[in-house]
Amino acid sequence: IQRLEECVVNRIAAGEVIQRPVSAVKELIENSLDADSTSISVVVKDGGLKLIQVSDDGHGIRYEDLPILCERYTTSKLSKFEDLQSIRSMGFRGEALASMTYVGHVTVTTITMGQLHGYRATYRDGLMVDEPKACAAVKGTQIMIENLFYNMAARRKTLQNSADDYPKIVDIISRFGIHHTHVSFSCRKHGAGRADVHTISRLDAIRSVYGASVARDLMNIEVSDTGPLISVFKMDGFISNSNYIAKKTTMVLFINDRLIDCGALKRAIEIVYTATLPKASKPFIYMSIILPPEHVDVNIHPTKREVSFLNQEFVIEKIQSVVGSKLRSSNESRTFQEQTMDLSSSGPMATSKDSTKESSPSGIKSQKVPHKMVRTDTLDPSGRLHAYMQMKPPGNSERGPCFSSVRSSIRQRRNPSDTADLTSIQELVNEIDNDCHPGLLDIVRNCTYTGMADEIFALLQHNTHLYLVNVINLSKELMYQQVLRRFAHFNAIQLSEPASLPELVMLALKEEGTDPEGNESKELRGKIAEMNTELLKQKAGMLEEYFSIHIDSNGNMSSLPVILDQYTPDMDRIPEFILCLGNDVDWEDEKICFQTIAAVLGNFYAMHPPLLPNPSGDGLKFYRKEFDEELRLEAENAWAQREWSIQHVLFPSLRLFFKPPTSMVTNGTFVQVASLEKLYRIFERC
Repeated sequence: IQRLEECVVNRIAAGEVIQRPVSAVKELIENSLDADSTSISVVVKDGGLKLIQVSDDGHGIRYEDLPILCERYTTSKLSKFEDLQSIRSMGFRGEALASMTYVGHVTVTTITMGQLHGYRATYRDGLMVDEPKACAAVKGTQIMIENLFYNMAARRKTLQNSADDYPKIVDIISRFGIHHTHVSFSCRKHGAGRADVHTISRLDAIRSVYGASVARDLMNIEVSDTGPLISVFKMDGFISNSNYIAKKTTMVLFINDRLIDCGALKRAIEIVYTATLPKASKPFIYMSIILPPEHVDVNIHPTKREVSFLNQEFVIEKIQSVVGSKLRSSNESRTFQEQTMDLSSSGPMATSKDSTKESSPSGIKSQKVPHKMVRTDTLDPSGRLHAYMQMKPPGNSERGPCFSSVRSSIRQRRNPSDTADLTSIQELVNEIDNDCHPGLLDIVRNCTYTGMADEIFALLQHNTHLYLVNVINLSKELMYQQVLRRFAHFNAIQLSEPASLPELVMLALKEEGTDPEGNESKELRGKIAEMNTELLKQKAGMLEEYFSIHIDSNGNMSSLPVILDQYTPDMDRIPEFILCLGNDVDWEDEKICFQTIAAVLGNFYAMHPPLLPNPSGDGLKFYRKEFDEELRLEAENAWAQREWSIQHVLFPSLRLFFKPPTSMVTNGTFVQVASLEKLYRIFERC
């Protein structure tokens, strides 16, 4: 074992205190704040490796203090260890300036109040090189560090290859500027005429540094606890509201005016945002916490970036609770910024050829290239199958409203908050909520519709996984849930002509019967139709009040409920619906009655394939004859309208309203067919 030389010890310690240029800037700014400065300017060259110059207008350094200014453990902040218990200044160890002299060339120019001129001194390895020289100076102190890490080749080479040192310096100065509103901060590159940071007020600092969109979405928050039993503290600051969306948390935290990091508090606040806002939006947080100095231990980290304080769990829990309540109150209303969209590709008539030719007025192509070949935007048409295939336009384009009107209508038409006050309905809704599968819910809320794989299954992308989903099962369950949630609050679809219930039941029975022409079968069907009609006429009042199904005294149905805005069910399935409404509903028990009616409506409104064969597939042989041309066009319209409704009505509604039941995990509704990570491994082996 050998005792290291003092210069080696000092250089090792300096590398720990001054880890990168931003560490030196932070230490110098804190010294300027301790000197009661009201203006601090920073000039940086080559990310701080060539030059860091920090100037302030503080009270300066006395002439007699200059010889020991940069020696280790020389400080004016304390004189004995007990002073740490009530320290209020930023610095206290007397290591920062000494460390800078061991890894760089330091020059100090300073003048104190009442002096006619200032003094300039240079330092190397903790010692003053020559006697201080008299010079002209402005009020305060200017410290200049040149050739940082000149004697640490590995670190200097690492930092020279890094392009983020100057942004780090700008960021930390911005954080100081947000908190110390009584101090003017500026930062610029050497030789630049314009400062990259210039702060005045707190909100102006946030606006200039992080953007107007951040400042617009902030709300003030205050917490205090004056009870002497646990902990005395006060906190004020700004947090982002429900309109703010970011992929990364930004937290600016000061404790007793000291810029620090507190991982426990950051995680606690992120938990609140994750539980309160959709898609786990990351917040912007600025907080200033004031604690009694004797409750804070500042001597736990070499660069003073962390502190420890008494009753930390209580303080964090108190702040977390107030942030949660503030956030929930702000989440009652949200502001959406409108964007201009090209509607030419929204309806079922759009073709991929048109969308690729069109361009914006500025000459930039309207379609984006998928980032890393993975779609991230559900509105981006470049990732859908329709971009790679030419669709035949349906003959009747008026049936499909434009995409923006559908989305606007869905957003405006939320589930009624004042659901009918019936215990049975509340129980059924609670069963839906309690049976919701969180994994499937995340897939539904954040998926991207890719296209139809066949008549029943659609392709969805979620993150890096591709799924086949059963459209019929999804739409049936969604309609069932919507019937219960909109119970007694339906708009009505008025039929062009009232439909006779006996005829509808007869038609449904005829389609199901094995001997439709037999006399006995016909007589039996007539009795069933009569019984069902009488039953539905007896329940007509309840059906109209709760479900907007109007049946008059003559047994004619004239209206149906609107379950999803801008969507009309396949009217060819009305006979089957009326038959099920009469046969499958248990009218005795209230809860079972409403449940079975909702199930019957869900099955009727589900997006089943049209009854006519698909003319674009194997069903084309069904339309070979010349007189089948009109029928073929009708089938094309029906199939095109169904696919358009699935993409632009069903899946937006699923994202807003749907609570996927646990049974869908195992019943084949969701099937994962590909994973991007696994595909990469396969291609790598190939």
